[in-house]
Amino acid sequence: MSDTPQSATTDGPRPRRALLSAYDKTGMVELGRALVDLGWELVSSGGTARVLAAAGLPVIPTEDVTGFPEMLGHRVVTLHPAIHGGILADRDEPDHVADMATYGVVPIDLVAVNLYPFGSDPSVELIDIGGPAMVRGAAKNHAYVTVLVDPADYDVVLDELRSTGEVAATTRRRLARDAFAHTAAYDSAIVSWFDEGGPGELAPPVGEEARGPLPPTVHLSARLAQPLRYGENPHQHGARYTFSGDGCWDRAVQHGGKEMSYLNVYDADAAWRLVWSLGDRPAAVVIKHANPCGAAVADDIATAYTRAHECDPVSAFGGIVALNRTVTRPLAEALAPVFTEVIVAPGYDEDALLVLLEKRNLRVLTAPEPEVPALDVRSIEGGLLVQTRDVVSLDRSNWQVVTDRAPTDAEWTDLELAWRVAARVTSNTIVLVKDGQAVGIGAGQQNRRDAGRIAAEKADGRAVGGACASDAFFPFRDGLDAAAAAGATAVIQPGGSVRDEEVIAAADEQGLAMVFTGERHFKH
Repeated sequence: MSDTPQSATTDGPRPRRALLSAYDKTGMVELGRALVDLGWELVSSGGTARVLAAAGLPVIPTEDVTGFPEMLGHRVVTLHPAIHGGILADRDEPDHVADMATYGVVPIDLVAVNLYPFGSDPSVELIDIGGPAMVRGAAKNHAYVTVLVDPADYDVVLDELRSTGEVAATTRRRLARDAFAHTAAYDSAIVSWFDEGGPGELAPPVGEEARGPLPPTVHLSARLAQPLRYGENPHQHGARYTFSGDGCWDRAVQHGGKEMSYLNVYDADAAWRLVWSLGDRPAAVVIKHANPCGAAVADDIATAYTRAHECDPVSAFGGIVALNRTVTRPLAEALAPVFTEVIVAPGYDEDALLVLLEKRNLRVLTAPEPEVPALDVRSIEGGLLVQTRDVVSLDRSNWQVVTDRAPTDAEWTDLELAWRVAARVTSNTIVLVKDGQAVGIGAGQQNRRDAGRIAAEKADGRAVGGACASDAFFPFRDGLDAAAAAGATAVIQPGGSVRDEEVIAAADEQGLAMVFTGERHFKH
């Protein structure tokens, strides 16, 4: 490979040529000025060319290279052999060199391009064509061409050019990899837009009417957002990746404490989603190993936390606390004595934050309300498991009171809370609630009877007059009998067992009110 690029039309050295065309013009003037100082030529178009020229830099317009002006409302600017031939030419392939000489193509040695911000405002006109073509061409030909899609890399390349006169092959390869990742993410965003209904003005949504509730392909593109202390265990590496860069964890602020680990983020996410699903009242949850060991609603956030912690204070040790209201000083003083890994809330009073930051290892996070993604994706060997999100409906018009007695107003309130919590507990689960407080949670058992036994043991008499939720139907009446023995007077469950009539009869025998929802909420 030639170290010094040669002109396609002369035998002498030629100035190196850079094509600069970016939507995000951060650092573009500085890059252009540095390249000119190093003896490079600049080729540019549109807004980038105007910015460079306004800074006093010499710029060759792309229309001078192609012989064609920008056309079709800027849809066609760089799509021309004079551009793409200069990017894609193999400088050590005689046929390529001969073609360049024949057609007057000048090699392009650096391409600095980033794409229209499709994700911020999706539309047909923001589907970039020329930009990805140049990025992909330069990345393909990285043996000769340096491709830059991220302004953060400008100084890396300039430092190498200043020190050695070349961009190292390893750097070009890394930049090419990043370039293909950039265009892959861009295409993924466009595919998602089509799947979500765009472009609505041109065609009907590509949705259930066309091919069912799940797309025929899934395109995931995520970038490294946060290195973590370690993975699920200390000998594993861990990191958080982001799809959009704008999720609630991208916008979260950590005020104090150690760096987050994989399980800190995993459990905090489970806690954050649950607490925002509990309704409009002040709510608090305590999560341990992705399962709630406490949840409560109250008239104020401090009381909600106290009652959530009371559900299972032994399991709460080393847990994650999530709150849906600003943390006050009284709440901070209640939190401080308890060993907690992470606290996440929408905000903190200044004096409350001072109290919490005295705990040096406590991770204190502020985060915005989470958005629920449309699809739930898990990895398996050789592929993915994909499902639509489990949405918990509280539409009583779809529920059925199946017993002689209907729930009282107080029981209805507890049934709804128990149902919300049960949907977020690993199956099999039984949840006991009394007066807005989870008092017993039996999680992740291989049979429902054991889940009920554990919930009752944890409740320890506090479920009397309260509600019981089962995430799936009771296959036998023994589960219903266990709820009654724990003191619950109202039960909510999906129904659908071949022994439903037997279970209903058992409820009537004991004066229980029972509601069938028609939907189960397994969680694994």
